[in-house]
Amino acid sequence: MRFAALITYTTDNAQIAAVRPAHREYLNRLYDEGRLVLAGPFEDDSGACIVYEAESAEQVESWLRADPFCVHGVFVRWDIRPWRIVFVNHLPMTRPS
Repeated sequence: MRFAALITYTTDNAQIAAVRPAHREYLNRLYDEGRLVLAGPFEDDSGACIVYEAESAEQVESWLRADPFCVHGVFVRWDIRPWRIVFVNHLPMTRPS
């Protein structure tokens, strides 16, 4: 089942930038394990949308809490909701460095 997490970040841009490499490395691991469907920050860096493939919202919550962005205080709050794909465009998928 898929779950979308709508996440709000801290307003400390320096903290976000400092932790982002570890956060992206963590997301790459989830992607390689087939647990990450899609992820990306909002253009204003106020938060992000991350969609996971998981058995439960509790499992998603555990992944969020283990994310370096959460561990280091970038994630301020989130809302986890079941999510399904209805339409999809053929967007190029890239892995951030």
